[in-house]
Amino acid sequence: MDVIDEFVRDDAAAKELVELVEALGEPRFDVVLPAADDLPPLLLELAVPHEDIDELTALLPSRDRDPRVWRFLESCTQLVVSRMGAVTPEVPLPELAPAMGALQRYFYVYVYLAALPHVRAFHREREIPDDISRLTLADLGRVLADHRFWYGTGGLDTELASWLRLHFRGEIYQLGRLQFQRAKLGNRTGKAVTAAGQPYGPGDPALAVHVPATYGPMTPAACERSFAMAREFFARHFPEEEYHVAVCHSWLLDDQLADYLPVESNILQFQRRFRPAYEPAPDDAVILRFVFGKVGTDPAELPRRSTLQRAIVDHLKAGHHWHGGAGWCLLDPTEALKLL
Repeated sequence: MDVIDEFVRDDAAAKELVELVEALGEPRFDVVLPAADDLPPLLLELAVPHEDIDELTALLPSRDRDPRVWRFLESCTQLVVSRMGAVTPEVPLPELAPAMGALQRYFYVYVYLAALPHVRAFHREREIPDDISRLTLADLGRVLADHRFWYGTGGLDTELASWLRLHFRGEIYQLGRLQFQRAKLGNRTGKAVTAAGQPYGPGDPALAVHVPATYGPMTPAACERSFAMAREFFARHFPEEEYHVAVCHSWLLDDQLADYLPVESNILQFQRRFRPAYEPAPDDAVILRFVFGKVGTDPAELPRRSTLQRAIVDHLKAGHHWHGGAGWCLLDPTEALKLL
């Protein structure tokens, strides 16, 4: 697999990718991308920002134009599609090498465009409503917007590209204001659930809750509606998987926010849904990236336009650090109330 060695930056990552591709054997499908004339409306359907559309269309890979890039595209697409519907540990996609040229920034977008017909077929097989399928896959556009917010340029870095594998393998779904990922309880969170007297522990099924940005306020009513949707959605479309516990690992669960935000704030009301599992290690970068789009910036130079921004800045200027949070709750509201 010489193309993998050429287009993957790290030798160890390239070797791992070669082994994964070889283990899959011969491709079981042909990789197809839309024609250039058909690409813009498809990108708009996936909520791709207008700023990215012309460049994505101009750089559209072709089997004839660059067979080597195309073979690499086939390998990466095969990896995404091969475990369609499976609940698997998250493995980051490899960082791409400069040898890919201008295509480097957008390459993983084309991988997901090639995987799109396969995940849509999986959604149809599971009888997932079209509106949920469409909103879930439109996270491609939101993630491209995040990249521009973080770096000021179009594209997908490997962190954001790896996150999208959940969407294009049928593991995560947008249900109202929140996203719910088919997952398993990790070691520390699972032990916390067991210690609370629940009959669940590490390795048991769980729904990981994610709060997408730029989707309106996360009001208690909107979050409650999402949880109600999740209880019905997974029981109907994945009946063989029994989910009793939801987990959340997010900067939004940092308990230090209660020192700064009003008690009725949406963030603190969201926090109160979850019981703490453990305190993560300090990590200022996450909250700075998601709130400000910047990492490593002097707190004195950050904007202070909202209560949240002022809280983050004041905390850092006082010499403290943010650590985020990890929490869990029971999905059954009746059982959850018993824990209060």
